[in-house]
Amino acid sequence: MDRIIFDTDSAVFNDDAAALAMLARRPDVVDILGVTVVAGNYPVPQGAEHMLHLLELIGADNIPLHLGAHSPLVNSPSRAALQEARWGPVSFKGAFDASGTVLPPHGGRFAGARPRTTGAVPFIIDTIEQYPNEVTLVAMGPMTNVALALQRRPDLAPLVKRLVFMGGNARVPGNVTPAAEFNIWFDPEAAHAVTASAVPQIVMFGLDITNHAPLQRSMFDRIVAADAPLTRLMQHDMGPRFDANPAATYQVWDCITAAWLIDPTIVTVSERLPIAVETTFGPTYGGTSVGIPSTAPTLDVMLDLDVEKFFSLYEGLLTRR
Repeated sequence: MDRIIFDTDSAVFNDDAAALAMLARRPDVVDILGVTVVAGNYPVPQGAEHMLHLLELIGADNIPLHLGAHSPLVNSPSRAALQEARWGPVSFKGAFDASGTVLPPHGGRFAGARPRTTGAVPFIIDTIEQYPNEVTLVAMGPMTNVALALQRRPDLAPLVKRLVFMGGNARVPGNVTPAAEFNIWFDPEAAHAVTASAVPQIVMFGLDITNHAPLQRSMFDRIVAADAPLTRLMQHDMGPRFDANPAATYQVWDCITAAWLIDPTIVTVSERLPIAVETTFGPTYGGTSVGIPSTAPTLDVMLDLDVEKFFSLYEGLLTRR
């Protein structure tokens, strides 16, 4: 049994919410101790509502949810605008572009469960203290919450079982700039601090592996045909793109990370690589690359997967009633 904290920047469905649903449906393998929300795709208040809705939808609203960092350590909307003005487009800015209005999730009402009063950072610290060497931190968004917890209590880093994160790009281009993947770009300083910490094992699911498994219309149609509350949410979130363009695809980034936590055999190629996070403000800000071994921390970098096995697991869990 793998005890995890699911740290997320949230989604309507794809991909953070879908990943959480997958993990919650395998309590025989994964014990979700709590969900912590960080700014990234959405501001924290809106992101929390999406995740509370998801937990209620799948009957897992007993899992506590904690609110975390509302902004990155250094990056900001003004800095993102300056980067774009100087060095070219940033294709997605997430919470930097959001309004302050919190809207109800799909269905038009807020979930009954509410965030816990304990913040994400104290929750992470308290949980690691309660379960030394047993907690896997699963970072599905920017790593601000984790960085703040380890900044406050660096002595706890060796007591984390491992950190598994979705983000970065070792040998492929970025997806928000030519150099950078979104989760790392949103808070590069946090990613740098966390990957350089004394956490015993750090596992990276970057674009190198996630690019290999795009969701296509045929698989989407099979899943939504199940017509359950969760698949109706999937239809609401992802259907319009496929309706507009049947040849479109979706990347399911975090879901691949979740699938590996359930069945590690889905990964077929990985390497121990020194990964450097670029924190110098410039055109490569937020990028990750294979660095110099003497200076860059060495991570377990996932590079390829059994696509058929992954989608079999993905479909089975999302259509499970």
